[in-house]
Amino acid sequence: MRTWVLLPLCSVLAFPGLSEGRIVKEDEKGFAECNRFFYEGTPPEGWTEPFHVKICQRFGRGERFATLYSTRHKIPVYSAFRYSKPGGSREETWMIEPQLDDPHSDLEEMMQEAEAAGSIPNLGSQQALNKDYLDSGFQRGQLYPNSLNSNDFQAATFTLTNAAPMTQSFMERWYRSVESIVERALTPQCGNGDQLYLIAGAVPAAGRVGDAVAVPEFAWLAACCGLPGGWSMGFTKQAGDGDVVEDVMLRDLEQLLPSRPRLFRNNCGEADQDTEKMKKILEMVNQVQDEERRGQAYPGTQPLSTMRSLKSTQEQSELLREEEEEEGQEGQEVGKDPSLLRKGAGLVTTPFAKVFQLLYYLVWGTVKNLFSCLEYVIRQLLNALWGGVNGLCSATLSYFMAIGEELVSIPWKVVQVLVRIIWGFLHILCCLLKSICRILSVPAGVLVDIASFPVYTLGAIPTVGKDIALGLGGSVSLLWDATFGVFGGLLQGLLNICSRIGYKFSPDSSGE
Repeated sequence: MRTWVLLPLCSVLAFPGLSEGRIVKEDEKGFAECNRFFYEGTPPEGWTEPFHVKICQRFGRGERFATLYSTRHKIPVYSAFRYSKPGGSREETWMIEPQLDDPHSDLEEMMQEAEAAGSIPNLGSQQALNKDYLDSGFQRGQLYPNSLNSNDFQAATFTLTNAAPMTQSFMERWYRSVESIVERALTPQCGNGDQLYLIAGAVPAAGRVGDAVAVPEFAWLAACCGLPGGWSMGFTKQAGDGDVVEDVMLRDLEQLLPSRPRLFRNNCGEADQDTEKMKKILEMVNQVQDEERRGQAYPGTQPLSTMRSLKSTQEQSELLREEEEEEGQEGQEVGKDPSLLRKGAGLVTTPFAKVFQLLYYLVWGTVKNLFSCLEYVIRQLLNALWGGVNGLCSATLSYFMAIGEELVSIPWKVVQVLVRIIWGFLHILCCLLKSICRILSVPAGVLVDIASFPVYTLGAIPTVGKDIALGLGGSVSLLWDATFGVFGGLLQGLLNICSRIGYKFSPDSSGE
C-alpha cells in the first residue's frame, strides 16, 4: 500500500467554492450530468428504496463520480466512477452534505462538518458525521479510493457520502486489492482504461457504529469494459481479517446484492464479450490473491520481490546473531583459559571468519534471488507460451468452424439462387405472353367490327322502312282526323246558327 502523506488542511479551505456535491432531483433522469460515469449512460436498475439519495459528486466545477447514498444505513450503496490516471495517496479534510439533513438549506453543498453544525438543526439525522467514528475502532473507508486518481479527483473522494466503517487492516487491504486489480488486471485489458467503468459498493450488516452508521458485511467492485468485444467482472471482499478478494461473474455478484440489481445495461454487452481477456484478468487476479495471502503471512509487506528481500535479510540477521552468540561463548571460554595463545588466535581468526561467513551469506542470498528470478521468468514464459498456444488453438478452431458453416450453407444458397433465377425467367415469360396477347387483340377487334358492320346495316333496313311507313301512316291519319274535325266543327256551327234563325222566324213565334 502506498505511503500516506499528510497535506495541509488549508488545501480545501483556500478554495471553498470548488467542493460541491449536488443532490439529484427526482424529476431528473438518472444522475443528471453524472450519467457519464455509467456504461452507456445508464445507472444500475433495482435500487428504488425511498431512503436512497442520488448525489453527483463534483469538484472544481466538474463532475468526478456518482454516489447512491442510503440515509437509513448512513453509508453509500455504491459509488460509480471512471478510471483516471492514479496518483499518490493523500490525506484531506472530510466533508459532509448539508442538503441531506436539510434539503432547503442555502449552504454550499459538500462542506466541513464544523461549518454546518450551527446552521443545520438536525445535522447527522440522515448522514454519517466525523464524530460517529471517534473511539469506535473503525476508520472512514472510501469505496472509491483516492489512490485511483490524482489532483482534484482525490479531494472529491474525501466525503463521508463515499465512506463506510472499516477496520484499519480491512481498509488497507481493500485499498491495496482494488488498486492492484484495477491497475494490473483490468486496465491493461481495456485500452489502458479509456472505457473502463467501475462501481464500488458495500452491503450493510446488522452491526452499527455509534448506533447510527451500518458496518458493511462485505465490499464489492463491478467492472465493465465499454470497448467493442469488452468484458465484465465482479469482485467481493468479506469484512473478516483473513479473507482475500474473490472474483465472481457479474450475474453472480448481482445475486449477492440486495434487490438483485442490474448493474450494467445489457450486462455490459454480454453477447460480445471477449473470453480471452477475461482469462488474462483472472490470471492476474490470482497473482494478486496469492500476494495478498503472502502479505497476511508477512504483515506489512506488499510485492513478492520485497517479501523475498525482507526474508533473506531476516535470515542473514538471524545467522549473524547466532554467530555473535557463538563467538561470545567462545570468548567466555577463552577468558577462562589463561593461555594468551588462544586469545591471540581468537582475535586473529574471528575477523576472517566473519568476512568468510558474510561472503557466504551474500553469495547464497544472490544465488537464491537469481533462482527466484529465473523461476519467475520461466513461469511467465510458460504462461505466455500457454496463452499463445491456447489463443492460437481457439483462433484456429473458430476459423475452421466459420469455414464449415460457410461450406454447409453453400448448397442451400445455390438452391436459393436457382429458384430465384427460374422464378424471374417465368415472370419474364408471363409478361411477354401478356404483351403479345394485347398486341394481337387490337386488329382482331377491328376486323370483327368491320365484318359485323354490313350485317348490322342490312338488318336495320326493314326496321327503318317499317318505322318510316308507320310514321307516314300516322301522319296521314292525323291529317285526315284534323281535316274531318275541322269540317265537322264548321258544319255543326252552321247548323246551330240555322236552327236559331229558323226558330226566330217561325209562325208561332210571330203570332205572339
